[in-house]
Amino acid sequence: MNLAQIIKRHAQFSPRQVAIHAEGQDITYPALWRRIESATRVLLAVGVQPGDRVAWLGFNDPVMLVLLFALSRLGAILLPLNHRLAAPEHAAILGHAGVRLVISDSAHDSAAAALTVVPGYRLLPAAGLAADGGGTAHTGVLAGGYTSPVLLVHTSGTTGRPKGALHTQSGLIWNCVISAHAHELGQDDHVLSVLPLFHVGGLCIQTLPALHAGATVTLRARFDAAAWLADVARRRPTLSLMVPATLRAVLDHIDFASTDLSSLRFLAAGSSTIPSSMIAAMHVRGVPLGQVYGATETGPVSIYLRRADAMQHVGATGKAGLHVDVKLVNTLGETVTPGEVGEIWVRGPNVMAAYWADADNPAFAEGWFHTGDLGRCDAAGFYEVVGRSKDMIISGGENVYPAEIENLLADCPEILEAAVVGQPDARWGEVVVAVVVRKPGAELDAAQVLQLFDGRLGRFKHPKRIVFCEALPKTALGKVQKAGLLASLAAQ
Repeated sequence: MNLAQIIKRHAQFSPRQVAIHAEGQDITYPALWRRIESATRVLLAVGVQPGDRVAWLGFNDPVMLVLLFALSRLGAILLPLNHRLAAPEHAAILGHAGVRLVISDSAHDSAAAALTVVPGYRLLPAAGLAADGGGTAHTGVLAGGYTSPVLLVHTSGTTGRPKGALHTQSGLIWNCVISAHAHELGQDDHVLSVLPLFHVGGLCIQTLPALHAGATVTLRARFDAAAWLADVARRRPTLSLMVPATLRAVLDHIDFASTDLSSLRFLAAGSSTIPSSMIAAMHVRGVPLGQVYGATETGPVSIYLRRADAMQHVGATGKAGLHVDVKLVNTLGETVTPGEVGEIWVRGPNVMAAYWADADNPAFAEGWFHTGDLGRCDAAGFYEVVGRSKDMIISGGENVYPAEIENLLADCPEILEAAVVGQPDARWGEVVVAVVVRKPGAELDAAQVLQLFDGRLGRFKHPKRIVFCEALPKTALGKVQKAGLLASLAAQ
């Protein structure tokens, strides 16, 4: 059994069902299966062997999904590259993973060709895999199986050099099962997929689970707020996935208030904590919005807020997922009591097999992935993520969690975005610094920002310094790069 067999089964059960809609074209499950068979033949012809790493460099494209399924048959491994990285960053990842073949879309052919510093790899344009089958199906023995590695995804690199998380076919399938529970996902669903597939968020939270369920995916090359709203109005999806930056763009778009959102029975959001004001704006429009939590290493679906709980538990991340173990531990590795803050540890069948070429990494031990994120859990089992352990600020001996302050700042109508960091201080150890981006035309000053905290947070949590800037440094999925922020503040 391999991932591709799932598509073959849906092709047999539902020959008229649309699997993917992209660039105005419907691809049915039988047509998708034919493309997978054709791609398998191409990959065999260029010498792909079991265990080989094959990179994809491009925008969201059905070809990338075809490539993943074809490699699953061959026992080879897909390495999706973040197309926003610079050439030296790509070269470092390719060299680290020992990539044999790089496949690129037309927009990135020249970037792929420029990677001459990486020895021993071949280039193949995506057009070579885009055919709709035909010819003789491959009938030989294929090496890809349920437990074989199939996906190597690099972390977003907010804390240093990216690491490669290696996922098996079994892990991806289990993640699909868990996601189906999170989203109540079935064959009648229609997922609007706009986040980048080079990350497990875009690929594994809804897109792959939708195909596993036999549902339909409308796939867009890149996110655009106007296009997302138009798709919701015209194509009538039932589900979609956001991150804070894309959600903010949709809510701020001039067409948001007038767009018919009634087809959306649920909207999921992740990557980082979603401000309650954004959640409320969707709830006012009648769209339940629930957070989903995980990491590149965890599949990623680990903790989630389902539709039935979304409106009653605004701000909660949700409950531990089906088939997933979650615990919160203190610095001694002891489980904390309900209401106390601890580091989030995750264990489950969807968690990665290992870090690539880093088997002894202490973040993954005895099946538990130590996320580095801090959370608390109430007596009913609802988790809340309060920040990263390395981001926690200790000011005058008190623990300050930046997410608590950032959520309050996000509710201010004159603030576009904000991040909170701790700076060394001789008296307090660390002091809280808020870095704020004003909305266009806003004239907010530091005193007005500080007034937002009066009577709402303890004085020790109030920022001692307000810094205004034009934009926050972010990863491809909208996570603020706090290490970069700290470096720039230190240089001022």
